[in-house]
This record gives sequence, structure tokens and C-alpha cells, in this order.
Amino acid sequence: MPYDYDTLARWDREHLWHPFTQMQGFAREELLIITRGEGVYLYDHQGRRYLDGVASLWCNVHGHRRPELDRAVAAQLENIAHSTLLGLAHPPAIELARRLAEMAPPGLARVFYSDDGSTAVEAALKMAFQYWVNRGRPEKRRFLKLSGGYHGDTLGAVAVGGIPLFHETYRPLLFPTLEAPAPYCYRCRDREDCREQCVTRLEELVAAHHRELAAVILEPVMQGAAGMIPQPPGYLARVRDATRAHGVLLIADEVATGFGRTGRMFACQHEGVSPDLMCLAKGLTGGYLPLAATLATEEIYEAFLGEFHEFKTFFHGHTFTGNPLAAAAGLASLEIFKKDRVIEGLGEKIGLLARELAALAAHPHVGDVRQRGLMAGIELVQDKETREPFPVARRTGHRVILAARKLGAILRPLGDTVVLMPPLCITLEELKTLTRLTREAIDQGV
Repeated sequence: MPYDYDTLARWDREHLWHPFTQMQGFAREELLIITRGEGVYLYDHQGRRYLDGVASLWCNVHGHRRPELDRAVAAQLENIAHSTLLGLAHPPAIELARRLAEMAPPGLARVFYSDDGSTAVEAALKMAFQYWVNRGRPEKRRFLKLSGGYHGDTLGAVAVGGIPLFHETYRPLLFPTLEAPAPYCYRCRDREDCREQCVTRLEELVAAHHRELAAVILEPVMQGAAGMIPQPPGYLARVRDATRAHGVLLIADEVATGFGRTGRMFACQHEGVSPDLMCLAKGLTGGYLPLAATLATEEIYEAFLGEFHEFKTFFHGHTFTGNPLAAAAGLASLEIFKKDRVIEGLGEKIGLLARELAALAAHPHVGDVRQRGLMAGIELVQDKETREPFPVARRTGHRVILAARKLGAILRPLGDTVVLMPPLCITLEELKTLTRLTREAIDQGV
């Protein structure tokens, strides 16, 4: 028999430590307990319905309780729930690897599974480092990152992250990196030449440090956790050209941008870029189960081949690497992409969202609106003319998302930037409702 709300809320406050949450204040707020989902909606313990405006932290693609995904997981469960990939294999992992290699940017032929976005990045970093060791170039051990970059919360991923609020505390534990400025044009002091300066500075750093650089890592096209910061057209292609010209690997972190979020299956495809390593997670299983993958070129893979006694093996892995249930969900998700022509149907939704956001941009407390595909950030400011932000202690973004809950939508802020990233299956009418509720929540929250 299900427990009542009061019991669950009390147990939550007594035992559960929520991620990215200041628990002192959180304990004083009404606890929202989600009990089920259907399509683009979530339902709480009291039966209230909410539009899932952030796709359950950017991972849900085809909606909750999608029948094809439910059936795929149930069917796999009738065979086996888990079997290791260490020295063994199973059909779902093999089939999914083949499908990913077929649809990825050209050259990414090898698939290494892990559990989530952070572990996909950890694998990529270690692959890049050991690639150069195995090639006899151990001096190439540094990584170049972007300011505002976010690649996860394990220590390697934190080392190549660029958000001081998240990462500064752990600096004594991290390996040193190089950092290039991200094109956050709205907050740039020299906005006239902002876009050119950022990419030029990255090209200069690659040229100056290529002898020690193992790889450049970035989120292609759109930086997510930094506040939805889009890169200007041509930026990614120039980064690829610079890394290729100077013999530096390129790691594309497509954990958030992959699987249709930017309007293409992978963000790299907007500029015809093939990275050396690509990290996938979140939407890989349609948002159903934890699964990640690091895709590598054949050249990188071959650098790890050798006789046993040479110890070139990639000594890395996880217990649930390539879990059969998750891989089955991933295969079913890719089949939905194909059957429903999901990518082809995104254009109209992206256009509608752009028009809705353009209208919202006139709001007196909306300083900047940033969008790529169905990824959007709405930066709230105290003074629109001067771009003065709200005081941090006011928690304006948090106020807005609490107001949105009362109106029937789940949103999440990045500071005072309100994020919209709904499931790709959202209808045009549901998208209009989401933007309307967002506007009303901003009116109430600021």
C-alpha cells in the first residue's frame, strides 16, 4: 500500500540528500513528490499535473510511458536484466553499438559504454591521455576547456569544467588545464567583436600549446549548464580546423546536445564536424535508464591494441557498463526516431518556440533569450537597459520556477536563467502552453 504524502515528506527530510540543492532552505519548501508520468506530463502525489518543461533534466525524448520503450525494457527483462561486458557480450549492447556507429559523424566507429554523462567524459579524457602515451607522446597530457563548460561532477570532468560555483571548491584535487573564453556575448565587455575574439583566442592557445595538449573538450553548438550559451555559426568548425592542424584531439561532449536537442541528431552535424571522441548519455535511452557511450575513431582504438605484455589495454570500466535493459531501451528509442521521423518534424516546433521567445524577449525583466533547437535559456535581469542582474540572495530564478509549479509546469533555473528543454515529442499546442506558463511565472516571480 502506498505511503501517504506526509510520511514520505518526513522521510525525505530525515534521510534524502538532494543533488545541487541547498538543503537548509529546501526543507522549508513544499516537497513535490512525482509519482507517475504520461507523455510530456508529470503527476505528483496529490494527482496534480505538470508540463515537464525540462525533460526530467534534459533526458526525456519521446515522452513518459512511451509504449514502445516500455515493451522493449519488459521484453529484455524476460531474458536477463544484467550481464557484464568484461570479457562477455550480449545482443542489445552489440546492436546498439552498431546503430550508434552508423548514425554518428563519420569516423566514429568504436563505442565504449558507461553509466552517465560524467563517466562518458571520464572515459574520453582517459582515452585521449592514454592515446598519446601509447603513441609515444606522453608530454601531450593537458586539456583545453571553455569557460563556463560543464562536463559532469566526477573529478576528471570537474577538472575540465569551467563554472567556479560548481568547481572551485575542488580545485586542490584537480589536474591543471588551459581555458579559452566562451562566446557569452550578452555579458561580454567588448560585444562588437566578442564572437571573433573568443574563437581567435582558442586558436591561439591551441597553436601555442599543441606540443603539450592532448585534447580540446567542449559542448558543441550550445553550452548547457553555463546558462544556455550558443556558439556563433562557424565556431565549432574553426575549433575542429585548429585541433586538426596542430595534432590535438577534439572531444565533443554531446551529453546534453545529442539526440535531437539542437534540431539535428547530433550538434556536431550542424557544421559537418567529426570529433575524435564524442560523449553521449541523457537522451541515449529516451530518458528511461542510465546509459552512456564514448565514441572513438578507429585511429584512437588501434592505439590501444598490442600484445598482452605491452599493457596498452584501456583499463577502465563499470559494473553496469552496457546494461542490457538500458541498451534495449536505447535501441527502441532509435527506432522511434526513425519510425516517427522525429528529427524531420522538429523544424516547425523550433520555429514556434523561436517566435514565442521573441515575444517574451520584450518582457521588462528578460535581458537575453538564447535558443538552439529545443534548447532555450531566458536570462532575467533587474534592469534591462544596464543588464544589471538581480541580487543573488533574492534567488529570482528559483522564485520563477516555484511560481511555474503552481501554474502547472516544471522548470529549472541556472542561476537567474530559466531553462526550457521539453521532450521532443511535445506538440505545438503544448509548446504554446509551456511558453505561456513561463511568461506568467516570470511575471509572478520577479
